[in-house]
Amino acid sequence: MSDDDVLAEFRAAGALLEGHFILSSGLRSSRYLQCARVLMDPKRGARLCEALAARLPADVRDTITAVVAPAMGGVIAGHEMARALGVEAMFLERPEGTFELRRGFRLDPGQRVLMMEDVVTTGLSSREAIAAISRAGGETVAAASLVDRSNGAADLGVPFFPLIRLDVPSYAADALPPELAAIPAIKPGSRAAG
Repeated sequence: MSDDDVLAEFRAAGALLEGHFILSSGLRSSRYLQCARVLMDPKRGARLCEALAARLPADVRDTITAVVAPAMGGVIAGHEMARALGVEAMFLERPEGTFELRRGFRLDPGQRVLMMEDVVTTGLSSREAIAAISRAGGETVAAASLVDRSNGAADLGVPFFPLIRLDVPSYAADALPPELAAIPAIKPGSRAAG
């Protein structure tokens, strides 16, 4: 699947938005990819995650025994990636502000995990998820996401495999370009800006 094919999937789902958006990191952007919309079609989600699974190097793919994703955004992507890899899917929650496994999910000591996100912007949530996997006894061997908004700049501390990398500029709220400052900001994501 080419980058154009991936973007076509987002466009077909009405998931490529333009305007003034407040990202989960608190940064602002003129474009937003709403992965929840692209994943609401199970067949589309399966196609995207199967394409991403096929891109993982065999030496990484063949050692993964579970996929763990942060809630909320990563839950469906994580489940579809686990299906594509033929392994179990789990998700992390923040009941007290810090990611943790709940609902009876557990990792065996040293279990080899793929941490799966929908979108990576700064990498903060991904690094927090990887730390939670480690606290739960797992070993994150790689991370993956449908979209890397950092265009390769986010350092997750493990090999990172996105389906598509995008260079979409983001700005601090006090450093907006005039054309963005003139548009009311909306917050389409699932996490409060910090």
